[in-house]
Amino acid sequence: MSGLTLGLVGNICLAFLFFPVTRGSSVLQLIGLTSEASIKYHIWLGHIAMTIFTAHGLCYIIFWAKTDQISQMLGWDKVAVSNVAGEIGLLAGLAMWITSIPRIRRKIFELFFYTHHLYILFVVFFVLHVGFSYSCIILPGFYLFLIDRYLRFLQSQQRIRLVSARILPCDTVELNFFKSPGLSYNPTSILFVNVPVISKLQWHPFTITSSSNVDPDKLSVVIKSEGSWSRKLFQKLSSPSPLDRLEVSIEGPYGPASTHFTGHGMLVMISGGSGITPFISIIHELLSLANNSTGKTPRILLISAFKKSQDLAMLDLILPVLGTTLDISPLEVQIEAYVTREKKSAENNRQLVQTLWFKPKAEDSPVSAILGPKSWLWLAAIISSSFIIFLVLIGFLTRYYIYPIDHNSNTIYATSWRGGLNMLLICVSIVITATAAFLWNKKQHTKEMTRIQNTEKPTPIASPASWFYNAERELESLPHQSFIQATRVHYGERPNLKKLLMEIEATNVGVLVSGPKKMRQEVGEICASGFANNLHFESIAFSW
Repeated sequence: MSGLTLGLVGNICLAFLFFPVTRGSSVLQLIGLTSEASIKYHIWLGHIAMTIFTAHGLCYIIFWAKTDQISQMLGWDKVAVSNVAGEIGLLAGLAMWITSIPRIRRKIFELFFYTHHLYILFVVFFVLHVGFSYSCIILPGFYLFLIDRYLRFLQSQQRIRLVSARILPCDTVELNFFKSPGLSYNPTSILFVNVPVISKLQWHPFTITSSSNVDPDKLSVVIKSEGSWSRKLFQKLSSPSPLDRLEVSIEGPYGPASTHFTGHGMLVMISGGSGITPFISIIHELLSLANNSTGKTPRILLISAFKKSQDLAMLDLILPVLGTTLDISPLEVQIEAYVTREKKSAENNRQLVQTLWFKPKAEDSPVSAILGPKSWLWLAAIISSSFIIFLVLIGFLTRYYIYPIDHNSNTIYATSWRGGLNMLLICVSIVITATAAFLWNKKQHTKEMTRIQNTEKPTPIASPASWFYNAERELESLPHQSFIQATRVHYGERPNLKKLLMEIEATNVGVLVSGPKKMRQEVGEICASGFANNLHFESIAFSW
């Protein structure tokens, strides 16, 4: 009875397990969660569910051992509970659970990632273990996850048009993609990127640094050369023999449904290293508001810490891009940049910013929402229509195949076969409706694809040796100089965050932090102290 009770309680945890990992689900946006922020709930639910299911299995094993029924472990009942299926599902779950231990996940991430695909075995054998009817408790979450996963698969099969790549002197690459003008996203959104020539299986998330309001036809991500994958990408793009094409696939973008940055009178942005990337998109968004809105835009204080002076090139990404008519003067910006490992500027080691332009192919697609601008309606249509198709198919299956054999006795036709056929029909229903929706929206993007084929880009020009300069950007002298004048660079020291924050006299100040854990904790403690009642702290998760 204890084992049975634990199993039923575990099913409740399992019912909510898949909701947090449906990246494109509107459910997350309804409750104000992003796909990154919701992962912690998936982790908590996974730990609780596996603890309960492990105890559930142990209870039955101990009971069978005490009552000399250990042979029950090999039982696969035709119409009742299948013990073997439960044991296989539990083993798959234990493999995922063990490899998700933080120490293992951080050191051997690929082992954790690929082992997590055992969720397919886990769910299949869970259904075979308890039967389809009892497993319907997890159907809402898992059904939504299946739709989301299949849509992401369809999106990932497209080759995206990569317009250009900028090689910054700080071992950093900015990739610029052509995007559909109808695609909009909020600041701090992320994009998953796959480069098949480096790895066909690896997908890496990166923070989007562009703004859909500033750059209606372009989407940019910044990639710092830190891991093996990003180093290979940097080496390939910065090689002496330049590439004329790089095949890239993407998933996303994913981000918050709304932002509240304009609700503050002043924004203090504190970043460490590559943590500056989400702030670039926020500043671009505020720049658009300053030019197009009659309301007051928050003042900005950007405090950035870098290891070397070459890393200051990241600040160049804040400036407006070529072709925009935005004026940076309405936005009040002050930048305090700290170079911690150098006593003075490395004048002799300055390198040029390089820009690579890529040749498009006819089949390249723009970055666009997988279900178009009305994704809510399309998602609702897929869920409802696929479920109706499933009910119709299961009705035909039961009436014309199972009923002639079983005659509603539930003692002749195997429960596991019934569950397997139901799972197959669910997958067929989702594939039919999601593929139809995807193809319809792809047809609507034909004009954008034609536009891509006819788009011609200018030949890149050489760039002077300035860490503010951008080779693809022609800056007017006044905005450029005013930006430099607003920037103070401190060499050989770290920012005294407590002093800087205590000196702020404005009210309703929003403090955003993106950087190492130690930095986030320090700023959080300062804002939580009684000396900083005017500061509202928020830690931003970023991907680079």
